[in-house]
Amino acid sequence: MIDELPFTLDALRRAYAEGLEPRDVVTEAFWRLAIASDPGIFIHEARDSALAAADALGAPDGRPLWGIPFVVKDNIDVAGMPTTAACPDFAYLADRDAFVVARLREAGAIVLGKTNLDQFATGLVGVRTPWPVPRNPIDPTIVPGGSSSGSAVAVARGIACFSLGTDTAGSGRVPAALNSIVGLKPTLGAYSATGVVPACRTLDTISVFALTVADAWEIHAVASGLDPADAWSRAIPAGGLFDASAVRIGVPDEASLETFGDAVQAASFRATVERLRTNGATIRELDFAPFYDVARMLYEGAWLAERVAAVGSRLTEKPETLHPTTRSILEPGLKLSAVDAFEGFYRLKALRRDCEALLSGVDALCVPTIPTFVTLDEIAADPIGPNARLGTYTNFVNLLDLCGIAVPVGARADGRPGSVTLLAAAGRDALCASIAASVEAGALGATGWVRPSPPTLVPAPAAGEIALAVCGAHMSGLPLNRELTERGGRFIRACSTAPAYRLHALAGGPPFRPGLVRQARGAAIELEVWALPKERFGDFVAGIPAPLGIGTVELEDGATVKGFLCEAAGLAGAADITEFGGWRAYLARPASSKTEAAA
Repeated sequence: MIDELPFTLDALRRAYAEGLEPRDVVTEAFWRLAIASDPGIFIHEARDSALAAADALGAPDGRPLWGIPFVVKDNIDVAGMPTTAACPDFAYLADRDAFVVARLREAGAIVLGKTNLDQFATGLVGVRTPWPVPRNPIDPTIVPGGSSSGSAVAVARGIACFSLGTDTAGSGRVPAALNSIVGLKPTLGAYSATGVVPACRTLDTISVFALTVADAWEIHAVASGLDPADAWSRAIPAGGLFDASAVRIGVPDEASLETFGDAVQAASFRATVERLRTNGATIRELDFAPFYDVARMLYEGAWLAERVAAVGSRLTEKPETLHPTTRSILEPGLKLSAVDAFEGFYRLKALRRDCEALLSGVDALCVPTIPTFVTLDEIAADPIGPNARLGTYTNFVNLLDLCGIAVPVGARADGRPGSVTLLAAAGRDALCASIAASVEAGALGATGWVRPSPPTLVPAPAAGEIALAVCGAHMSGLPLNRELTERGGRFIRACSTAPAYRLHALAGGPPFRPGLVRQARGAAIELEVWALPKERFGDFVAGIPAPLGIGTVELEDGATVKGFLCEAAGLAGAADITEFGGWRAYLARPASSKTEAAA
């Protein structure tokens, strides 16, 4: 029964393999829209062109998104459709697809239409639109979340498999939390901004909404790519998801966890942190005050002026065409000077140094996606304050060039959706998504569909990291392990070499070191694989003393990684300790068997 078919990538692909036609899926999508009876979701419905695109697909051809329906926030161009940015007077007919839309359509995806938003992507509540406000499908008394309101609601209702939003201050994450879906905000520049109406050009990015982390990541892999026409575009390899359970995660400490008195939200967040700890993560509590200081800068000085620049002369020549709240937020920017902007840059630089010091000791951050919920009544009474509160954990992210993903973690004690966001340095998108996959839970939006089993993930380095095998003093808990952790290294897994190596306790020390040598009559030697950021790898290698060096080590499963090896000349005076099977076992040998040989 197609009316019961989950619009997830796996479910749709299975249905197509069994004979379902793309036209049937498009027809069902618009039937679901009609049943929702919510005129606020779409600004432009594209039923006819979607059906035509479905018919034009022909037989399945192996493209990754063949026949997958999606929607696009109406500040992103789709050829032949109007782009309004939720301002009717601004509307124009797009003559070509935005770069990202083109990539998705080339992969076989079908555009269903353009969705509602907070005007000019200014807001986190989803009510700043001249069109009807989309209704939150989980709880109609709370806001749908903005600015990507329609895009989030379309996915939460199962109308689209995925959607495109944008994210400057949290517009790709806050609506995800409010609608119990996934919101992936990539590293800035990973998605081209060609064909996107800017809100704050230096901080904008297209984002992805989906029902699961796995789906969001597949879309991300298609959407990302270098665009020579976009000066901000960066080549950020997507890579694959991996087992990231043994990571160091920073969380707000008790004093700086801000939920504005929402004890239920605080309890939900702490429960998720405990799940991460149980899964193997090391949790480090941090004073989040520097991050909050950065967040407050987003609507001050330079970046408020940049929003004014994006709207252009409309603010002074046609102010009546703007939503009253949008206008009230932007007008103070008219009084700002270049001096104000530069002072903002200087202050951000100083605050960024404080934040980087906190980030240096962890692999990722975990925060509540939103500190608390906002109702329609609250935002009607105060259009500014509640909106600002929603950005507590989102406003600082793009200013600090972090990537992130919001993920549902199951219902709170009061039944409202729980959500956390994983954040990490630019380029570590796969790390964030991999951690998110380990905690996603609860409802798939408002659909009632059963959440599929999470993907089976294997330990692996992320894009921007190098796998390094260590077999001695650099292993966990041993004297030189800090040389990895201080450079942002993270533990991947414990394993063994292929049975082709011999281990020797080298002369000299402290620190005592082993030497791994590949030989025809060898054995399997225990070791650890760590992931080290590529930009710190050269610095690490420069500190390795002779006779040790970095070569290629074969693991027990046949994989090869970079790792410590020893020159044959360095074995003078060394003791062969291969019989112990590894350095830890050698160090733990009975005292009576210990020798004076250097290790």
